[in-house]
Amino acid sequence: MNPDVAADIKDLSSTLEGIERVMDLDTLRATIADLEQEAARPELWDDVDYAQRVNSELVHKQSDLRKVTNLRQRVEDLEVLYELGEAEDDQASLTEAERERARLRKDLADLEVRTLLSGEYDERSAVVTIRAEAGGVDAADFAEMLMRMYLRWAERHEYPTEVYDTSYAEEAGLKSATFRVNAPFAYGTLSIEQGTHRLVRISPFDNQGRRQTSFAGVEVLPAVEETDHVEVPDKDIRMDVFRSSGPGGQSVNTTDSAVRLTHVPTGIVVSCQNEKSQLQNRAAAMRVMQSKLLARKREEERAEMDALKDSSGSGWGNQMRSYVLHPYQMVKDLRTDHEVGNPEAVLDGQIDGFLEAGIRWRREQQDQPA
Repeated sequence: MNPDVAADIKDLSSTLEGIERVMDLDTLRATIADLEQEAARPELWDDVDYAQRVNSELVHKQSDLRKVTNLRQRVEDLEVLYELGEAEDDQASLTEAERERARLRKDLADLEVRTLLSGEYDERSAVVTIRAEAGGVDAADFAEMLMRMYLRWAERHEYPTEVYDTSYAEEAGLKSATFRVNAPFAYGTLSIEQGTHRLVRISPFDNQGRRQTSFAGVEVLPAVEETDHVEVPDKDIRMDVFRSSGPGGQSVNTTDSAVRLTHVPTGIVVSCQNEKSQLQNRAAAMRVMQSKLLARKREEERAEMDALKDSSGSGWGNQMRSYVLHPYQMVKDLRTDHEVGNPEAVLDGQIDGFLEAGIRWRREQQDQPA
């Protein structure tokens, strides 16, 4: 076998060994066995929510194990494919081996990114809030574009989503929106998106066709789980009800089913209007409120540590990505310098390159000495 090819296959195998160590396959198999035993209990579905969580976790753990064992088999098969191709001077086999080597390198890189998500809440689902900032109607339109971008990304990966609240602007777009992405590691993956996004384009809302710069903010929080036990006394919550509204402020509900919750001690406000009943909206709003309070608690606990290190790019209000539609076409992350010349594809949910580059950049920042 060509020495360079042999060295590259050895490097691929070494990378996979590192992934296998981080994923701890023995522990993963034991966890799957425990979940399978739990899923087989006849009384499991007495608690539907718990049963769904068990089955969801089981499916994802099994998927993780299949991915890594399949990659190990592919690395071993690749070496055999090269050896057979060279022994029989079969150019077609060698060409296929080259393609498979490139695919393997990409698939290993994708899985390696997952192993970088080791934060306390990285494994959780994500609660995403998008708000229009400076830029008037263009900012509201941009906020809606970003919401569609993330929902399309989730759709591409077959991740379920749940929209909690959409507050429409008068002319076009959104004032704000909150939704949840239900998938393992959704928070660890999407948390890199937190900050201010900037759009430069010829405004479709300007009669003179002038170029407009607008901004939208993205906030990403870990979804609250029952084990968090975020205590929120009833006396600390003020609830207001109102009628749900759609685009242009039109009423879409004849009853006061929409709910706005205010956490009196902190002033945090959450609203939900997308469920059919007031009770459902209150429950959904309460889940978001708990996520926000959990995030606030984390910030307080780590305030001293955060003050000692550069947290640029990780907080609300820090500009982190530019989407330029005029005078040229480009989307660029200002932290990682990752750049794509096709904004249309990015805004259609093709953001994995930005997410992977951001996750690697964040790990590099964390690994730097204080």
